[in-house]
Amino acid sequence: MQYKEKEIKKGIKVHLIKTEKFKTNLIAVFLSMPITRENVTKNSLLSAVLRRGTQNMPTSMQISQELEEMYGASFDNGIDKTGDNHVLKFYLESINDKYLPQQDENMLKTSIEKLLEIVFNPLTENGIFKEEYVKQEKENIKRIIEGKPDNKARYAFDRCIEEMYKNQPYGLYKYGYIEDLGKIDAKVLYEYYEKIKLECKIDIFVSGSIDEETIKLVEENDNIKNLQERDAKYITNEIEEKPEVQEKEVKEEMEVTQGKIVIGLDLHLENEEQRYDTLLYNAILGGSANSKMFQEVREKASLAYTAGSNYVRYKNNIFVKCGIEIKNYEKAMKIIRKQLEDMKTGNFTDEDIENAKKGIISTIKSIDDEQDTEITYFFGQELSGSKVSIDKYIEKIQKVSKEDIIKIANSITINTIYFLKNIETAKEEQ
Repeated sequence: MQYKEKEIKKGIKVHLIKTEKFKTNLIAVFLSMPITRENVTKNSLLSAVLRRGTQNMPTSMQISQELEEMYGASFDNGIDKTGDNHVLKFYLESINDKYLPQQDENMLKTSIEKLLEIVFNPLTENGIFKEEYVKQEKENIKRIIEGKPDNKARYAFDRCIEEMYKNQPYGLYKYGYIEDLGKIDAKVLYEYYEKIKLECKIDIFVSGSIDEETIKLVEENDNIKNLQERDAKYITNEIEEKPEVQEKEVKEEMEVTQGKIVIGLDLHLENEEQRYDTLLYNAILGGSANSKMFQEVREKASLAYTAGSNYVRYKNNIFVKCGIEIKNYEKAMKIIRKQLEDMKTGNFTDEDIENAKKGIISTIKSIDDEQDTEITYFFGQELSGSKVSIDKYIEKIQKVSKEDIIKIANSITINTIYFLKNIETAKEEQ
């Protein structure tokens, strides 16, 4: 795998990932901008409307037909909250030219053209988005937002973040808010689209059996030519100093059969290198089946159906997550707190460290097994502003010592404990 990037216009980059492992090429376009209450719902709706049609492919059906004629190419899109950025993501996967039955076709060029058309040349009527499409997608977004509580584990995680980052960008729900949908019509949304086209950070990724001529295919595309240079507005995900906050506990009642604990931990890091130490800390605490959380809370004490943790690098947080019988809350919390204290005192073995390193390195080595994973890896580095090769990444993981991990453990404070429990249980406690 070889990686190369080029800024083709100020604020617009092309990223090439040359690999011979796949029979397909994957093209991705990412539009990044700071997430705000004012724009979060517009972004969610915009992502949905853009997939509905272009000037040359005015319906979803026609887009599908065009893709089918491209030997079954596939298109997908969505939105992500990455740190304090909202990212609109568009993907098109198609067969590599080497495997075409007719060698006179240029599938890579066609694929780039189709994806860039979807993103940058959408269908308009009377100079704005098609009213019908906007109305339909508003209903779809409304259903997504209303369905937020359906996945209880995800809901609990989102609610913990909302409580931790109340009135802050990262606390916003990535699909937006129903009360804001009513303020958005086809005209408002199109004017917003034209604005972000001038301001957002644009990253175009091409992964596959490609060469540097691919950059020209992007540069010479008419939709790219029509884009202006920009001082791209986005948030670089750097180490930020976290204020000390008093630990808080939030309990919420809902019709659930299983209680959900989510504990938001703040990391107080001093430098970029400590992020590698944190990966090891998280792996030992709750990031694998060998972790302390899994073994102590789930296996030995039998207090949890699920128990683990994950590291949100962009915000310097670790989230401990457990699914428990509601009556076991206090017992589970006591054991969880003990695991946090054990990490601070170094109550873990060299074998724990080696197993954690093997697991992380195995994951890193598998990055190039999936094209979208490769793209995610390099895009993450683009937003963080730190470029590290996979080999260098592995080297940094290997160098982490027990002392480094203990230092991370002692930099951690509990921000928020969120517990989702059953309504009946809540009544009994009153």
